Amino acid sequence: MGLLSNKVERNEIKPGDHIYTYRAVFTYSHHGIFVGGSKVVHFRPERNLDSSIESSSELYDPISPQSACPIFPDCGFRQPNSGVVLSCLDCFLRNGSLYCFEYGVTPSVFLAKVRGGTCTTAVSDPPGTVIHRAMYLLQNGFGNYDIFQNNCEDFALYCKTGLLIMEKLGVGRSGQASSVIGAPLAALLSSPLKLLMPSPVGVATVTAGMYCMSRYATDIGVRSDVIKVAVEDLAVNLGWAAPNDEAAQENEASDRQLMTL
Repeated sequence: MGLLSNKVERNEIKPGDHIYTYRAVFTYSHHGIFVGGSKVVHFRPERNLDSSIESSSELYDPISPQSACPIFPDCGFRQPNSGVVLSCLDCFLRNGSLYCFEYGVTPSVFLAKVRGGTCTTAVSDPPGTVIHRAMYLLQNGFGNYDIFQNNCEDFALYCKTGLLIMEKLGVGRSGQASSVIGAPLAALLSSPLKLLMPSPVGVATVTAGMYCMSRYATDIGVRSDVIKVAVEDLAVNLGWAAPNDEAAQENEASDRQLMTL
């Protein structure tokens, strides 16, 4: 994949890959995990999943109850009250181009990527582990969608790395979210420099540097506030499980200990 674009062909992706496509004329990107068999598991707001409004610019919309994929009968499968969806690759892309998210990139490559949400310095887990997390979350959900703290990119990043941010305030794992916040912040911080730097080029260079560094500081590969959490323990760690569910899990753990005695 090149420095400016992570665009790939369909025959290049493999099960366990983190893929994405751009929506609304490159305004934002939508992310998911390719699980093989031309299927993608991805995360969307539940309000969109329950909407029957279809766009004429889309091939067909698997998230709408009024539409149906003409190729895969199970396309659009999801559990009730969950935003995690199984779609075919065509429905996921909606006529858009296919891109592959990069893992384990060097800091220099990360900083060279002008747009967030394309790569991370964090290393991916093996494909089997990634697919297991995605399929488990398809059955059990990924909590409530939040554009800054729990979005489609956060979902894919967790499936690939198993990393969870301990601090629930601020920006989540998403590179897109950090870009949205980082750009205005960089512009704000560099504003006083206009008094010291009469050259617009100099101010622009400093602003761009601050923007890149703010993105880098929030990357899950360099953050110190992330921990590895098994997908089976995710609900308890994020407070999604009800008290009865937690008690049941504790009882189950106690039973397993007794069986080993």
